[in-house]
This record gives sequence, structure tokens and C-alpha cells, in this order.
Amino acid sequence: MSGPELDKNPGEHGTPLLELSGLRVFYGAIEALKGIDLTVGRGEAVALLGANGAGKSTTLKTVSGMLAPRHGEVRLHGERIDGIASHELVRFGLGHVPEGRRVFARMTVLENLTMGAYRFRRPDPDDLDRVFGLFPRLHERRKQIAGTLSGGEQQMLAIGRALMGKPELLLLDEPSMGLAPLIVEQIFDILREVNEQGTTLLLVEQNASEALQLANRGYVLETGEVVMSGPADTLLADPRIRAAYLGEHVEVD
Repeated sequence: MSGPELDKNPGEHGTPLLELSGLRVFYGAIEALKGIDLTVGRGEAVALLGANGAGKSTTLKTVSGMLAPRHGEVRLHGERIDGIASHELVRFGLGHVPEGRRVFARMTVLENLTMGAYRFRRPDPDDLDRVFGLFPRLHERRKQIAGTLSGGEQQMLAIGRALMGKPELLLLDEPSMGLAPLIVEQIFDILREVNEQGTTLLLVEQNASEALQLANRGYVLETGEVVMSGPADTLLADPRIRAAYLGEHVEVD
């Protein structure tokens, strides 16, 4: 897919909460990100789309301090955060739900949620009530060992655990992966509510339709470069997006 960027402006959301500038990231000699620029406005939901290997997960890992860029900058609240260890970034208001969920399998649901609030002396009961309000199933399963939960329940737990850290910006890597369509719909409904409650979202997702229906804006990555960006409804209507990610047979110029 090729074509000019549609929009690089966070729009009505003003000064970016997150800004990536000229970001270049390598795995050995392989350049995974080739100087990408990206912004996320405070309160937005922004989707990252692209095929496997496009650099989407690498982008999230770089933002959350799991990978170090060779060139470029990552700024949160206007403050440069590249080079800060990932466990320290929680105090900057950053949460990350990784691909594959990665719950603490031998701990209970409640213990997992408590671990999500590790930067505080003790979990805030209001945060726990919020998570249980968003995910009633977790309240029902609060004493259950996390490794025995279904895939959908583990994804709910991974998101709930991240929310216990009071993130202003929540990174989500493939939240729908391996889940049944009905569960995917539930997860995205909850993410929409999380965003409406004030948490900014940066979302990597293969399910382009769900992602763009949730998002305000989107970026399309291809082999480590941004090849398109713009309002979510514009991207959703673009024939190139519909052909590449929604499986539709459309005429593409």
C-alpha cells in the first residue's frame, strides 16, 4: 500500500500527550522502524494498523521502554521518556497490555489486579471497584487462579490489571487476538467506555473494522514506515484499507 499521509494533526485534542519523532529502531542489523512520526492527543483513541511485521508491536514496545530507539525521540506530556526503564514509566501515567495477555498464571484474579497497582502502597479501592464495574466477570472470578480463566477472561484481566496503575495513556497490543467474535465485541465496548472515562488509548489491532470504529484517528504502517494516517472514518472508507484489511474486493487505483 502506498499513498500520502492524510493527516498528522491530533486535531481538536491539541498538544499531543504522546509524540514520536523520527523514531528508528533496529533488531541487530534489521531496521524495524524507519523514522516514524506519530502523535496521540490527550483523550484520543488512536489505532495502528498494518500487516504482520509492519512495526506495530515494535512501536508500542519502544514507547513503553522495552526497546530503545537508535535515533529519534519519544515524548510523553512533552517530556522525553526514551531511555527510561519500562517499570519506571508507570509513574509517568503509561500502561501497557502486551500481546498474548501474559497474566500471572499462578496468582488469583485479585492478586493480579493488586500487582497492577504495585507503584502504590496499596491498591485504591475505587480503582478496584472501577475494574470490577467494567468487568463483572472478574469480580465473579476474583478468587480463581488466573491460568484457569478462558482467553477472553484473561484479556479482561490483563486490561484490568493495567488500569489499576491509573494510566493516562494505555497501550494495547492485539486485544482481540484468538478471541471469539462475541468476546471481541465485548472487549471493544469496554475499551470504548474506558476511553470515554478519560483514558487515552493507542491500539495495535489486526481487526481493522473494530479498531477504526473505536478510534478517532489511525495510522497505517508498512515495513516500518507510516504510509497513511488520518481520521478513523476516512481510513475506514478508503478502498485501499477496505481491500487490504477488511477483505473486500474493491477497485484500488
